[in-house]
Amino acid sequence: MARPDTVPLLERESAIAPAAEAVEALCGEEAAGGLLIYSGEAGLGKTAMLDAVRELAAGRCTVWSTRGGEALTSVPFHSVRQLLQPALTVRTPEQCGDLLGDRYDIVGPALGIAPPSAQHTDPQGVRDSLDAVVARLAAVYHPLVLVVDDAHWCDLETLAWLAAFAQRPGFPVLIVLAYRTGEAVGDTVEYLRRLESAAAQCVSLRALTPDAIARLSRTALGEHADDPFCREVWAVTGGNAYETVELLARVRDDALDPVEDSAGALRALGASARGSGLIARLEDLGTAATRFAWAAGILGTDISLRLAASLAGMPPAEAAECAERLRAARILTGTDPMEFVHPLIAGAVYRAVPAATRTAMHGRAAWAVTMAGRGAAAAARHLLQVHPDDDPELVQQLREAAAEHLAVGAPDAARRCLERALTEPPLPTVRAHVLYELGCATLLTSPATTVGHLRAALAQPGLDGDVRVDAVFRLSQALTHNNQPREASQVAAAEAERTEPGPARRRLQSAHFLWEGVQAVEEDGPGRSRRLAAMADGLSGADDSERILLILRAFDATARGESAEEIVEICDRALVNGGLAPGTGWTSAEWGFEPAALLGLSYAFADRLDRAESLFAGALRSFRTAGWSGGHLSFANALIGYVQRRRGRLVEAENYLRESLRLAERVGNGMPLNWDAACMLIDTLLARGRVDAAVEVADRYGFAPPYPAPIVIPDAPSVRGRLLLAQGRTKEAVAELESAGEILKVRGRHNGIMAPWAGDLVRALAVEDRPRAVELVAYVRDRAERFGTDTAIGEALRIAAVLETGQRAVELLGGAVAYLEASPCAYEHALARVEFAIAARSGPDLQRGLALADACGADGLVARARWAAESAGPLG
Repeated sequence: MARPDTVPLLERESAIAPAAEAVEALCGEEAAGGLLIYSGEAGLGKTAMLDAVRELAAGRCTVWSTRGGEALTSVPFHSVRQLLQPALTVRTPEQCGDLLGDRYDIVGPALGIAPPSAQHTDPQGVRDSLDAVVARLAAVYHPLVLVVDDAHWCDLETLAWLAAFAQRPGFPVLIVLAYRTGEAVGDTVEYLRRLESAAAQCVSLRALTPDAIARLSRTALGEHADDPFCREVWAVTGGNAYETVELLARVRDDALDPVEDSAGALRALGASARGSGLIARLEDLGTAATRFAWAAGILGTDISLRLAASLAGMPPAEAAECAERLRAARILTGTDPMEFVHPLIAGAVYRAVPAATRTAMHGRAAWAVTMAGRGAAAAARHLLQVHPDDDPELVQQLREAAAEHLAVGAPDAARRCLERALTEPPLPTVRAHVLYELGCATLLTSPATTVGHLRAALAQPGLDGDVRVDAVFRLSQALTHNNQPREASQVAAAEAERTEPGPARRRLQSAHFLWEGVQAVEEDGPGRSRRLAAMADGLSGADDSERILLILRAFDATARGESAEEIVEICDRALVNGGLAPGTGWTSAEWGFEPAALLGLSYAFADRLDRAESLFAGALRSFRTAGWSGGHLSFANALIGYVQRRRGRLVEAENYLRESLRLAERVGNGMPLNWDAACMLIDTLLARGRVDAAVEVADRYGFAPPYPAPIVIPDAPSVRGRLLLAQGRTKEAVAELESAGEILKVRGRHNGIMAPWAGDLVRALAVEDRPRAVELVAYVRDRAERFGTDTAIGEALRIAAVLETGQRAVELLGGAVAYLEASPCAYEHALARVEFAIAARSGPDLQRGLALADACGADGLVARARWAAESAGPLG
């Protein structure tokens, strides 16, 4: 007679078929991975389905499994650690380092095989690193099947990774996942929705029919089980597979004859398998066994016999005896570690622990876990369940746990710890520090939340010295990232006034100038520029605060269109041995990445694209090495893409900028970095002559007023005006460009390359308002001469030629070609060369311009040159 817990699957043929097909596809020549999801109410056999999948894959595939736990949802990366454990625990640290490669420092702490660093780790970087690690493991252990049970109880960090990984095209593993319907809460609901949208197939399990229950009954109890008895089994269990197996086991234990006369006893037996009946059955085992079961319920999963004994307050021998009794009662399974036979039992036992006892046991569990050397983060899930009690030590433990969570890339887990610490509450002298740490924990994920926490921290006593300065700086960062640069500059300026002269004050003053300078609109731009110039005048770059001021001065001078030669000299003073100083680098915790970006842009607009490209390539390397693959990596791709645009490598530029937007979308839409990348991409597509594609990008990313509070590079209204002109919407373009010019001139910003509004406005007004166009040409040429780059002067001459004809136009365009040929901007050179060739009727120049345009990827300019060659007849 078969044991009840090993009976065959019934009425699941249609459910197992997709798994069989998926395993075949994985093992085939094409080795296609995929995602298969099983869902259903508790007890319908999801785990049994996963067991069947394992059997299908046995001997053909490598199969690794994990299972979510109700008590472990707050433990970051628990499920993915368990999932990849078979590959990691058999390797030495050195071998793990070889396996993970350059991802070791990023993802190693999350997987529990490397110590966490002192810096916060970017969650997106960890997810990307997990992708890379699983891809490597899939190559080593191919074909690889990953099985995830009770996904509704997986930690959010694991679910976030799974949801993203499942969206990747052609991922090289088969993931089979099961979850209980109606149990998911919070963000878990959204992650499961994303997983279902990515799944090749989602299978919903249904209750078993009376016929299947009859077959199960006779398999377990013998063929003499009669129809009325089997029918009553179905009526009692409702076709629930788990409850049926448990009920049949109780029938066997009680030696109940499976005939109609015994059917009346089934309801009482069935009740003992769940809820209060289960607890009564547990209590029948004695107080010691009950206490041990409670301890196991507190620990949840991977239950250590020693920890459970300590928590239950009993010697090891007694604990072992209790564990054996619980195994015999089908409550626990395994030896060391142990598990509950079914999550339904685990949940019932946990909820049966009296509230006060449960809280106390969580406190003892936290102590036991800490004493076992597992660290504050491992104890945190228990500390979160302890009632507030003015305990300074608990606050400190939660702060330490939060620091560990941040170091492994789990800011949400850190936030939960710090929010719990606030309710303890902390000592008055500590509260401000907890709020400060809470603000830092949410900086990468929620700038608006960070603003609230840091404002509260600064309003509390106890935040002094460098910590207070850092809190103000981070608050100003968060305000800017939250589209509030004006408030950011005001916060920094007010704190600078209260700070004694020295490096701390210069840091705050630099923050003030930084955020004031990146506002799209400000009240007194020329006044701010004068104050900044006065502060930076004479600085040699002796320390980081001086270097930052020099960078801000250089970028301000760039935006104002001052001498490019002098701007480069200021930029050079901000460097150390030709490179960024360690304290002002791309991953600087003190200054952020913004100053380095402004330095690179200053070089770029000064026609020093070589230096800009070197700096931006360093950003890409630094962010990848640090595992910052969210907004930071997106911005680095945008910067490199823009340098490629300036160089005239338009195809490469488009690729980088589209990648930037792809990365940015993982962080969230509508952020400033989306605007920069979208603006740069639209400008690039217009240069390529792909107007429809530019319009598509503009529509997708809402590239239209109102513009964000921080500036956009290049100037967003100027680029939108250019887009409107390309669409033939001249009247709208003129209004947009005139408005852009008025705003920029009031601020004293006259850089015609950064904000090309005036040149495009000349083209728009050349026929309808020639006097205004002539006035603009004079302005453009004057500002270009002052700025002094070959690109600016060449572009100004090309713009001036728009209003001329005949030999004068040829002369101006010839001058433009000369300057632009000497500049690093190949597209502008190609454009001027084609326009000169058409005006001068020069065949060789037209062919050269055509070749240049083709090399740039400027399809529209290529078509224009070819049309000119075909329609103008013989050229000289």
